[in-house]
Amino acid sequence: MTDALNQLVDLLNLEPLEETLFRGQSQDLGFPQLYGGQVLGQALAAASSTVPGERHPHSQHGYFLRPGDPHRPVVYQVDTVRDGGSFTTRRVTAIQKGRPIFFCSASFHTPEPNPIAHQCRMPDVPTPEMLLENGQAHHSRFKGHPSEFLYLPGKLDGHLPAERCLWFRFAGGKLPDDAPLHRHLLSYASDFNLLTTGLLPQGVEYTDPKLRIASLDHALWLHNDARLDDWLLYATDSPWAGGARGLARGHIYNREGLLIASTAQEGLMRLHDEPIR
Repeated sequence: MTDALNQLVDLLNLEPLEETLFRGQSQDLGFPQLYGGQVLGQALAAASSTVPGERHPHSQHGYFLRPGDPHRPVVYQVDTVRDGGSFTTRRVTAIQKGRPIFFCSASFHTPEPNPIAHQCRMPDVPTPEMLLENGQAHHSRFKGHPSEFLYLPGKLDGHLPAERCLWFRFAGGKLPDDAPLHRHLLSYASDFNLLTTGLLPQGVEYTDPKLRIASLDHALWLHNDARLDDWLLYATDSPWAGGARGLARGHIYNREGLLIASTAQEGLMRLHDEPIR
């Protein structure tokens, strides 16, 4: 693996301080505040550390309370809320400078077979290889970071003005065959490109100096396991924006069209008349 990918894996490898207390390092992605996906992924890793391995996370629901500092570590306090016959529930509080910056609940379930099963269909889009070969997609990466994005042109099906499809993966080599790590990486990645879907109808760029945008809450439902070193499709839409807030939803699929996860997020979307100083 490249140094950048190793650093990301290390970011999700938390230091245990006590039985239910953990510390995670931080990374600076150039945002005004700590990237929300970092606390999502680390909080899920902290919760998972207190749960038997045969129980897998199936949902995570969190609220962002204060902007995090990307230059300081984050401490995670896990509350062992419930250990039931089929489900386990954990509550995690992320702390910086003695104050909570984020909290979430996470639920875990032992996989079981059931004849009741269905999923929504993956959008019909070109493969990543076709897009790269033909130059049909905008290819984007963060400098020094293993995340890689391929933005497809156009809308999903023409019903909403705020729709987007993109392929994403963590490049830089083969990740370990560690299913919990890939789940935590999925939580980390689920915050990328979601809320900004709500900016598409207005043609506002995320980098606009007059824009103030920040996640308020985030929900993730994990349906199936996937590898995060292979391409996954993120289909997002924003059904509503108003009152300085916006709502976005997403579905994540693997190459074979299997629905891996679903997401939802509301965030602050405030456009000022003058650049923010």
